[in-house]
Amino acid sequence: MPKFIFSLFFLFAVSLSFGQTDAQRKLEERKEQLQKEIREAENALQNEKQKQKSVTVQIAQQAQKIKLREKLINTTEKQAKLLSDDIYLNQLKINALKKELEELKKDYAAMIVKSYKSRSEQSRAMFLLSSENFLQAYKRAQYMKQYSNYRKNQGEEITVKSKELIAYNEKLGVQKTEKQKLIVENVKERAELEKERQEQEKLMLSIKKDVKKLTADIKKKQQETKQIDRKINALIKQAIAEANKKAAAANKKANPKATVAETKAIENSTKIVLTPEGKIVSNNFKANKGRLPWPVSKGFVSLKFGDQPHPLQKSLTIHSSGVEISTDSGTSVRAVFAGEVTRVQLLSPNNMVVFVQHGDFYTVYQNLSSVSVSKGDKVSALQNIGKITTNAAGKTAVKFIIMQNTTTLNPQSWLANM
Repeated sequence: MPKFIFSLFFLFAVSLSFGQTDAQRKLEERKEQLQKEIREAENALQNEKQKQKSVTVQIAQQAQKIKLREKLINTTEKQAKLLSDDIYLNQLKINALKKELEELKKDYAAMIVKSYKSRSEQSRAMFLLSSENFLQAYKRAQYMKQYSNYRKNQGEEITVKSKELIAYNEKLGVQKTEKQKLIVENVKERAELEKERQEQEKLMLSIKKDVKKLTADIKKKQQETKQIDRKINALIKQAIAEANKKAAAANKKANPKATVAETKAIENSTKIVLTPEGKIVSNNFKANKGRLPWPVSKGFVSLKFGDQPHPLQKSLTIHSSGVEISTDSGTSVRAVFAGEVTRVQLLSPNNMVVFVQHGDFYTVYQNLSSVSVSKGDKVSALQNIGKITTNAAGKTAVKFIIMQNTTTLNPQSWLANM
């Protein structure tokens, strides 16, 4: 029974360990992505300082770098916690193995003593010859053989368990070293975070006298953003209407007996009426949630999705219908998934937008200075579709939006390592 309980515990511990290994891998990938974003944010900030551009841009970039640094610290803390849990589980395994090994050695020692006492060939022969009949002699011979095999198996099991114990001890040593490394990393990152916060405070003090003008500029920009969001929503509705008109015509052709009411229902639907092929595309897109590539080859999230305090004026709440990803001047934007271009629109001077349809999903790429695709084009994943605008303040950022019909979704839930 104790062995059965140990086996159950061992299987549970191994399965839990596998789960933690997968979690560690994901956290390591996230940490690498955050470190990459921090490096790119630092490069962008240094470029701004060298160009002596707007202090407000520097403050926004510094604020984003601080957020990334905080996320990195949080990620390394999670890694350290997982390692602590894993170390605890491995220590339990080691303790259990030690106990089982002690029992095995104790049994084996007793067996050796017993064998020693009856070691002579004469004793074995007498044991067989003293049998009352042939059947008893045969059973005694089998018993002696089984006893010998059991003794051999016990010795082999002790060897296996000893090697397993050594392996777990080595693994424990590696994990403890890795945990210490993470602790050192965290101390370093916290020191960098404090330094960045102090720099941010200095920058904020330098624009304190311009707070009124800054607040007015922020509100004006928010109004412009809302107008653009309304244009995008209107364009999405037009695209849905066009798609449903085509679907209604295709349905009428495939089903000549379709009634006027059925055709009108398709045409007037506020959601895309998917064809069988469209359902496949939509399902494929949905299946890749959390695994889509970024719309740029490198960059960092300078504005996240949803309502949030403005990085410069905490008293102001801003809304973002997508994520803004800052990158280097001259960078191309790329499609995150295969689909069909349904719109290429000029929203304002030097701000073009491209809509790509994926079943009843749309990906929207905003703030482009030029595009390399046209309406009706089929695009593949990672295909370049245009160049990103660099604004008057020297900021190069693509605004990336995901919608299902007219519902705006959080791109941070769809892009990999975000």
